[in-house]
Amino acid sequence: MPEPSRPYRGNDNDLEGELERFFITTGFYDLLPLAIEMAKGLGYDPSEMIEAICKVNDKFCQYPPTRNRTVWFRKVFVEKLREARGDILTFRARMSYYGK
Repeated sequence: MPEPSRPYRGNDNDLEGELERFFITTGFYDLLPLAIEMAKGLGYDPSEMIEAICKVNDKFCQYPPTRNRTVWFRKVFVEKLREARGDILTFRARMSYYGK
């Protein structure tokens, strides 16, 4: 299982390298181009994609696809991108409310 994402403190190239590493670790490396295209089209950034791929991997372990892996991934990845954005926004709001 991939390690939890850490706060972004670098340029986009560093984060995209991390993104690639997470996709390799989870076994979805073949779907990385599709994921990047979908996420950019929907307005998500790499940190949200890292969180989402971890959530996709968790769902894959519980409910693996029975037929078409690519279609399953597309549907679950969009769902998990939305969850990831919500989780990140909640975390940031709590940090600003309770302090660092």
